[in-house]
Amino acid sequence: MVVLDKFLLHSALLIIIFAYILDLLLGDPKWLPHPVRLIGRYITFLEDKIKRFTKTPLSEKSGGIFLFIIVVGSVYGLTGGFLYIAHLTSYILYLLLAVFLAYTTLSIKSLHQEAYSVIHALKKITPLHPPLLKGGTGGLGIDAARKRLSNIVGRDTQNLSEEEIYRAVVETVAENTSDGIIAPLFYLAVGGPALALVYKAVNTLDSMVGYKNERHKNFGWFSARMDDIANFIPARLTSILIVAASFILRFNWKDSLKIIWRNARNHPSPNAGYPESAVAGALGIQLGGTNYYFGAPHKRPLIGDKNNEFTIKSVKDTVKIMHLTAFLDVILLSGFWLIFDLCTQK
Repeated sequence: MVVLDKFLLHSALLIIIFAYILDLLLGDPKWLPHPVRLIGRYITFLEDKIKRFTKTPLSEKSGGIFLFIIVVGSVYGLTGGFLYIAHLTSYILYLLLAVFLAYTTLSIKSLHQEAYSVIHALKKITPLHPPLLKGGTGGLGIDAARKRLSNIVGRDTQNLSEEEIYRAVVETVAENTSDGIIAPLFYLAVGGPALALVYKAVNTLDSMVGYKNERHKNFGWFSARMDDIANFIPARLTSILIVAASFILRFNWKDSLKIIWRNARNHPSPNAGYPESAVAGALGIQLGGTNYYFGAPHKRPLIGDKNNEFTIKSVKDTVKIMHLTAFLDVILLSGFWLIFDLCTQK
């Protein structure tokens, strides 16, 4: 259990709200130094060093555990150290640093932008955010859409049909509503920016070494299991919030509940099936099926009922659900800390 000092308790409300607003305003600009990108480079550096000494399956598993401990320990220690020094210097400096670090763990605007970038390329629609086109893949059409989609999914995209592109975007936005928004906010509320960045480190480790391929099946097994554990509560919280968002947006919230109950455990991930099932039920679409990873087919069980075809509207509606789910979570967590703070005041 994470022990929170009184200073953090009184600051948590401001940090959550300001980090959320800052992410909506800035997103993930490439020019801004980003701790998560630094964590990724750190992981790559350490992996190359550690794997030199892993020659057997057992040593690979041990090396993977060692990598996890070093990365998570470093992230927590450095983040906590910088925040502590800022705290000793001034409250304003601490708050500014804490808000910035918390903001870097969120992906609301960037997820929106990436989703719209794909459908803009595919259908030449007018994007909601013109900056999406800057630095993107040149040209429009299905090839450009596949290229842009490859920035946000792990599956092979070069041969996807239009319908498969829509499905991939919906699945990615649904899953990352948990991984990229609700989970960081959850750990931010529980343990402040240091714990939120630790979660991002765990999530980044899983995305980089957690694959079940020949290179990482032993080396990345521990990181993959830790990511499953870290996302257990946030994924289920996300599905509940998606049902609430679906009710407010007048989507099919009853089917959202039904599909969660029926299909959430169909997904090979113990967690991703919950937000995906919630979205599938709300929009009356069917997720899952065959995806290709590194040229190899992987057939996933189906999630949801195929009452509606995949269209641009499917993507737009999923993004709407993502935004309202994030807003509801901020209200929920802020309300929790406001009540907690009032109850602990002497």
